[in-house]
Amino acid sequence: MDGYDKYAFEPFAVTVDLAVFTIRAGTLHVLLVERGQEPYAGQWALPGGFVQPDESAECAARRELGEETGLTDVSGSHLEQLRTYSEPDRDPRMRVVSVAFAALLPDAPEAHGGSDAAQARWTPYDCARGLAFDHDRILADARERVGAKLEYTCLATAFCPPEFTLGELQQVYETVWGTSLDRPNFRRKVLATPGFVDAVPGAARLTGGRGKPAALYRAGAATTLHPPLLRPTPEGRPA
Repeated sequence: MDGYDKYAFEPFAVTVDLAVFTIRAGTLHVLLVERGQEPYAGQWALPGGFVQPDESAECAARRELGEETGLTDVSGSHLEQLRTYSEPDRDPRMRVVSVAFAALLPDAPEAHGGSDAAQARWTPYDCARGLAFDHDRILADARERVGAKLEYTCLATAFCPPEFTLGELQQVYETVWGTSLDRPNFRRKVLATPGFVDAVPGAARLTGGRGKPAALYRAGAATTLHPPLLRPTPEGRPA
């Protein structure tokens, strides 16, 4: 356009950061990478990197996830934009605006480093502290988003394999919320919610106990929960 000077404004970069969650051995884990370059070389951080001129932020998020961890096939995982972080001093190199994403992976494989990451590993959420940049804040925001969305959406099934028991689904809620749920009440609420889960006809799985095999379910067609499945308050009552 005539008269427009694109150099009239101070340039800045756009990056993506990913808070990637999975459940391993009944514990909520987050994917971290050890930075191989300055700034913060040797410090743990969330996976991420710069958005290239020819890609969207979501494409950059999926690319960086593969480059830094080796998790190249995340097509079936849940990936959603969390929020934008734009404080002027969040990166010592230059003005950097980051678009953060939250991702959920069921049965996540081992991760490994790549690109500018020296290594990658799954770390228990409660041990993921002292991260580079403002990643502690991003991670906390992502955990809160996931926990809140479990109340009114069917997001919990994204942590589960294609076929799962109601006990495994309950474990997702208990792990993310950090609280115990009444099993009969949870089962009643899940099965009474249209489209939350669909029974797999004739399928069952032994769950390690001495009882009969547990019935298997798969994610239903619903995306929201009516009524919501509210997390307990500290006094033990639904919120």
